[in-house]
Amino acid sequence: MSANGLPTLTDVFRARRTIAPYLRPTPLHRYQGLCDLLAAEVYVKHENHQPVGAFKVRGGINLVANLGADERRRGVIAASTGNHGQSVAYGARTFGVDSYICMPHGSNPGKVAAIRSFGAEIIFHGVDFDEALEHAARLAGDHGYRFIHSANEPYLIAGVGTYGLEIVESLPEVEAILVPVGGGSGASGTCIAAKGVNPAVEVIGVQAEKAPAAYLAWKGADASGAKMETFAEGLATRVPFEMTQAIMREMLDDFVVVSEDDIRRAIVTLLKTTHNLAEGAAASTLAAALQLKERLKGRTVVLVMSGGNLSLEKLRGALVAAGEEDV
Repeated sequence: MSANGLPTLTDVFRARRTIAPYLRPTPLHRYQGLCDLLAAEVYVKHENHQPVGAFKVRGGINLVANLGADERRRGVIAASTGNHGQSVAYGARTFGVDSYICMPHGSNPGKVAAIRSFGAEIIFHGVDFDEALEHAARLAGDHGYRFIHSANEPYLIAGVGTYGLEIVESLPEVEAILVPVGGGSGASGTCIAAKGVNPAVEVIGVQAEKAPAAYLAWKGADASGAKMETFAEGLATRVPFEMTQAIMREMLDDFVVVSEDDIRRAIVTLLKTTHNLAEGAAASTLAAALQLKERLKGRTVVLVMSGGNLSLEKLRGALVAAGEEDV
C-alpha cells in the first residue's frame, strides 16, 4: 500500500497471485454488432462469468485471504444489495470464515438466495443500502466482527483491479475502458491497474442519473442530498466513499450519468448482440458508450459487464422499455 493507505499497482499484481488458485481470468470478447452500433472496435469484459456472477468476488477473495487469524476467528460482516455480499460470503466460505450480510428489505431475491448458498447469515435491515451499511457497522461494533466496507478497503480494490490487468494484457491497444460506479471499487481498481500499465488508457466511470452521489462528489458538487432511486442495484449508493473518491479524483478521466430507460434498453441490446444477461450496472457502460458515441468513434473500447445478476422482474421491465414486451 502507498504511504496514504491507498492500493498501488504492486498491490494489484499481488492480488492476482493471491486469487489465481481460486478464480480464472474472465473472457474479453469483440462483438461485431456492438462495433457496428458504436462505429468503434468494441470489446466486452465478461465479469458476469465469475462464479458469483459479478466482478466483486475478486476483492472478496483477496481481502479474506489477507485477514489475520484473529479476524478470521471473529467472523466478517458486510452490507450489500447483492454482489458485494456474494463476494464476501464466497471469500469467507473459501477460507472457512463465518460471514454475516446485512441487506435492505426488498433485495433482489436471486442475490439473496445466492448469498445464503455460500453459507452466510443474512440480516435484513432498512430500505436501502446505506441504512443496511449503518446497521452492519453497528453490529460489527457490538459483536466484534470484522466489518468489510464495500469500497473503503485497499485489499478489495486491489482484488477487483485484477480485471484491469487482464484487459490491458489481452488487449494492449485498448484506448478507453467504461466502468460502472456504485461505491467505486471497480473504477478505482481499473484506474490503478490499466493506467498503471499504460497511462494513455482513458477510464470513464458511469453512474445512474437517479443515484448520482459519487458522480456529484467527483465533480466537486455537494452530494449530501443526492437521491437514490435507480433500479440498478450495483449503482444504488446514496453517499460517496472516501477511499474510492480519492483514487477517482486523481485518476478517473471522465464520469457520465445515464437514464433508467437507457440502462434498460442497453440490457436488451446486450442480450441481443452478446447473448449475455447484463444486470443494470453492467449495462450502464453500453448506455454511456452510446451517449459518447462521437467521442469513441473509431477507437478501441472495452465495456465492463460487471455482473449478470438481473432478476426476472427487472428483465421484464427492460423488455418493455425497449419495446420488446411480446418477446
